[in-house]
Amino acid sequence: MKRLEGKVVVVIGGNSGIGLATAQRLQQEGARVAIAGRSKKTLDEAVKTIGNGVLAVQADVAKLGDVDKLFAEVSKKLGKIDVLFVNAGVAKFAPLADTPESVYDEQFDINAKGAYFTIQKAIPFLNDGASIILNTSVVDAQGSPNTSAYAATKAALRSFARTAAAELVGRGIRPCQHGRAGAHRNADLRADGVAAGSDRRFREGCSDQSADEAVWTTGGSGRSRGVPGLARRVLHHGRRDQCGRRNGTNLTAGCSSIGKRRAKACLFLF
Repeated sequence: MKRLEGKVVVVIGGNSGIGLATAQRLQQEGARVAIAGRSKKTLDEAVKTIGNGVLAVQADVAKLGDVDKLFAEVSKKLGKIDVLFVNAGVAKFAPLADTPESVYDEQFDINAKGAYFTIQKAIPFLNDGASIILNTSVVDAQGSPNTSAYAATKAALRSFARTAAAELVGRGIRPCQHGRAGAHRNADLRADGVAAGSDRRFREGCSDQSADEAVWTTGGSGRSRGVPGLARRVLHHGRRDQCGRRNGTNLTAGCSSIGKRRAKACLFLF
């Protein structure tokens, strides 16, 4: 039996890049997959790539009516959700002194507001014990030039994960976050083309490339990481034995050694 046999997984921004590769991997593990994206063209292409009955819903996370439509469609076609991958986003870079209001608003509308209300509106449709994975970035802690607005949206996501974990613990729902330098997804619900920054890692992480091409190097490890690697991490958190409850209570009870290490990556201990 496959690891996610019969589980319902929703990948926000699953029409290209990280989201598409993740949706493919989760379906290979037996999940029933729904993807959401703004572009009908890339959604249609993603359906052809994934195949096997994937549900595709055109939606813009910055428009709350679209988010309502997404979860209503998923509920009607697939039932309750076991894994929600909050992956849509946009990255635009400029010095603090030169960042226009439009660039600030666009990133917060999609990255922060979109993620916040995606999680909020998903709650009634989640199974008890479900996983919520937010695709974040280490950029919020790096203080890198030209990333002030983008980094602030990533900091917001980490805060959302902590608060959601505290509020949803009674249902066993496990919000987790994962992020790597330059690992920004390109399957945006608002912008399919992401403005590239001066940093090569960001350009490679944000450009519209296939799963095999979207590879970047993370600082210090000396290893190349890319879309398939993140898909594997999402897969781990899609399994019930990878995370425990908050505040250390039975955090790793019944987990494998890998599960115990993975549990430490979840934002349940703070």
